[in-house]
Amino acid sequence: MASDRDIKDLMALTGRVALVTGGAGHIGRAVAAGLAELGAAVALTDREGDACAAAARALAERHSARTLGLAADLADEAAVKALPGKVAAELGGLDIIVNSAAFVGDSKLTGWAVPFEEQSPQTWRAALEVNLTAVFVLVQAAKPWLERSGRGSVVNIASIYGMVGPDLGLYEGTRMGNPAAYGAAKGGLLQLTRWLACVMAPKVRVNAVTPGGVQRGQSETFVGRYEARTPLGRMGTEEDMKGAVAYLAGDLSAYVTGQNVVVDGGWTAW
Repeated sequence: MASDRDIKDLMALTGRVALVTGGAGHIGRAVAAGLAELGAAVALTDREGDACAAAARALAERHSARTLGLAADLADEAAVKALPGKVAAELGGLDIIVNSAAFVGDSKLTGWAVPFEEQSPQTWRAALEVNLTAVFVLVQAAKPWLERSGRGSVVNIASIYGMVGPDLGLYEGTRMGNPAAYGAAKGGLLQLTRWLACVMAPKVRVNAVTPGGVQRGQSETFVGRYEARTPLGRMGTEEDMKGAVAYLAGDLSAYVTGQNVVVDGGWTAW
């Protein structure tokens, strides 16, 4: 059936409610801002409650949007299951989920960004719990709301390391590393995206966005090596992800499901 809807109408998210996990994080804040700019009410969830609340307030002030900040540890199954109901109760429904939270480790974590023989099973399990299992739990819990929406959309934020293996030469002489659990979880997330797209159709669409490396103060050595291997000659920014997520969240992509939009400056095109 032909449609005369214009591009602005297809882009608009007015009247829809989005939940962004990792909403106080770099990519989470950026994509949440994009959704709010297009008219969506946006709930942010993050482990750090104060940071999440501050991000929600800033979003409301900048875009005059209805927002909600919810503290939740994505390793806590009960807390994850409760999120859709809380969002729906406060904002009136749930139409869009962006799974942006990621277990990336920190300086206090052992057995993470270290040589393979030193990586720990405990840290492996913790990474898979947040980066993969929590997505399964959240989407499963949100299924009734997403189906009732009539325009339900799930966008999973993956990684190039869910698609290709690492070049460890990039990290030589730096404090950085590339843990097995991160790539394994993101690869699993891409397959879960395809699986959910088939199982939740036709009422709910499920897609992924795969970022390349995002510049966040890495060493000049690493950045130089990375940019030399990237056809567009630079690392990514959070802003680079906004358009891809906005596209998949709304009606511009109404006939798109089970796909992976790769935003990597050509890294995986070699």
